Amino acid sequence: MANNALSDHLKIVIGESVIASSAATLSVMAFEVPVWAMFVGWISFFTRGLNLKQGVINLACVLIGVALGIAAAQVMAVLTPVLGSYAISAVVFAVTVIALSLAKAPVFNNLLGFFLGLVAYFASHQPPSVMAFGMLALAATLGAAAAFAAFSLQKKIQRNAAH
Repeated sequence: MANNALSDHLKIVIGESVIASSAATLSVMAFEVPVWAMFVGWISFFTRGLNLKQGVINLACVLIGVALGIAAAQVMAVLTPVLGSYAISAVVFAVTVIALSLAKAPVFNNLLGFFLGLVAYFASHQPPSVMAFGMLALAATLGAAAAFAAFSLQKKIQRNAAH
C-alpha cells in the first residue's frame, strides 16, 4: 500500500513537472514572455476554488490587477510633477482602496489575484501600454492553463488510485 502511494505521488510529481517545464519552454521559446509571469498565472489558479470556472475568475482578477497597475503608472506620471515624491503615497492609497473595494464585488473578487496582477505589472518594468498588458495576459493565461492541466492530472491519478 505504501509503495502504491509513493508510486502515485511520483506520477503526480513527474507529470506536474513535465507540464510546468513545457509551459516554461512555451513561454520563452514560442511566446517570448517571461517565465516568472507565466508562474503568476499558475499561482493564481491555486488561490481559490480549484476548478476551471474559478481558475478563469482568478485569472480575470490577475488581469484586473495588471490593468490597475498600468493605470497606476499612468497616474504616477501625471501626479509626479505636481506632488513630487508624494505621488507614490496618493497612487498606492488609491489603488489599494480600489483593490480592497473590488474584494467585495460579486464574482470577480479575488484580492490575491488583484495584487498578483499589480505585482506582475510593476515587476515587469514595462511602460504602461497595451503591449505590456498583452504580454502579461498571455503569460498569465498560459500559466493558469498549465496549472489547470497539472491539477487535472493530479485528480485523475488520485481517482485511478482509489479504484
